[in-house]
This record gives sequence, C-alpha cells and structure tokens, in this order.
Amino acid sequence: MLISQVAAQLFTVREFCKTAETFAESMRKVRAIGYQAVQISGVGPIPPAEIRRICADHGLTICATHEPGKLICDEPQAVIDRLAALGTRYTAYPFPHLPLTCLDEVKALAENLDRSGAALRQAGQVLCYHNHHHEFRRFAGKTALQWIYDLADPHNLQGEPDTYWVQTGGGDPVEWCTRLHGRLPLLHLKDYAISAEPKPIMAEIGNGNLNWRAIVAAAETSGCAWYIVEQDTCPGDPFESLRQSFAYLSTHLAARPPA
Repeated sequence: MLISQVAAQLFTVREFCKTAETFAESMRKVRAIGYQAVQISGVGPIPPAEIRRICADHGLTICATHEPGKLICDEPQAVIDRLAALGTRYTAYPFPHLPLTCLDEVKALAENLDRSGAALRQAGQVLCYHNHHHEFRRFAGKTALQWIYDLADPHNLQGEPDTYWVQTGGGDPVEWCTRLHGRLPLLHLKDYAISAEPKPIMAEIGNGNLNWRAIVAAAETSGCAWYIVEQDTCPGDPFESLRQSFAYLSTHLAARPPA
C-alpha cells in the first residue's frame, strides 16, 4: 500500500462540507493532514464541477463516490453522468434502499445491481458494493453479502468491504479481502474497539482491535487500488480522527515511492 493510495471518506467530515465555502476549507484541512485523495459522500448540494475544481485546487484526487442506492438501481445514467462530471470512475452502493428480509429480496437487489453495474461498465466506470452488518444475515446457508457477490457478475459488481461492519456482522475482514481477489478496487478502513459500556464502537486506525497488517496484506494481494479511511462517528473533532488514522497508516503500513 502506497501512501498515495490512502484516501479520506468525506462522510467522516460531512458536517463541514455543506457549502462550497466550508467544503473548500475542509479540503484544505484534509490535504494538510497528508491525504492525497478523497471519496465524495455526505457533501452538501454543491455542483459536481465545483467539487471537482475545489479538490483539484487542493491537490486531491477524487478516487470514488457513494451515490444513493435508489438512484444507482433506478437511474444508472444519472450516476454515470455525475461520475463523469466529477472525473472519477468508481462509485459504491452505500446502503440497502429496500428491505433484505428474505432471499428473494436479496436476489432482486443483486439483479438490479448487476444491471446497473453493466451500464456503468459500458461507460468505463465501476460499481462496487459497500456493506454494513445487515448483509451478514444468513439465507439458505449463506450470508446476504455472499449471495449478492455470487449472483452479480464480477465484471458488473466489484467490492468495497467495510472492515468495521464486516467485524460487527461476525465476519473476518481478512477473509473478505481474500474472497474478493480481483474484485476489490476499494476498501473502507475503520477500526473496531470496545467501549466502557461495553459495546462495539468505531475507532481511529490503530486504536482498536483489528489486525491491520493482515488486512492490508490481503487487500494488496487482491489488487486493492484505494484504501479509504472512514469514521462515521468520532469522539471529538473528526479531522483529528482522520489525522490519527493517517498517522498510523503512514507510520506502520504505507510504503512511500522512492524519491
């Protein structure tokens, strides 16, 4: 993993990205931490061209986005147009927009994603799937997440597994990175810790219990292109959480290209 492959998921700082002005200041802070790329998600109603310009002005690559699930399934051309305007080729289905309470519902979602992913592929873009713990409910001997990946053509649906949510669902982040070999362009990094209550909580990379060396090694072997730091909830300033995660990754895990 190169340090240039580490990106910040902007959902982490969504409260500071509601207008073009606050977005620009947030991108300045993200770049000052050391990130060279961002994933667009949770940003206010800012025109894509303006988002792209601001990111470019601060030396940030837009590595991917999250788009609304219903839009992805029902209006893939709108997603294609938005990605083109932002200058990126990756997006991910972020959260089930319909219930996944039985196998038929899981199959229907997989079919929709396969169809939309084919449309994006024809446009030179890539649709990925971002999981939470919901998809670890089992149907007919397999988790919903297994069914989704098994039913969709790998050319049409790639992976964006989330390490925290895999662990919360009872899965193994290392195993999932290995399972998605050749199908893993994006990986969401967030650590899994236990609070005083005790209950699972999200934590900065290195402040929890996940085996990051094994996770990154498996992801590298599977061809991961972008390692995206996300922390939905932070104990304080989310920029400080992004800083701590970047510091851990850059110190312990990320290689730097020779000068």
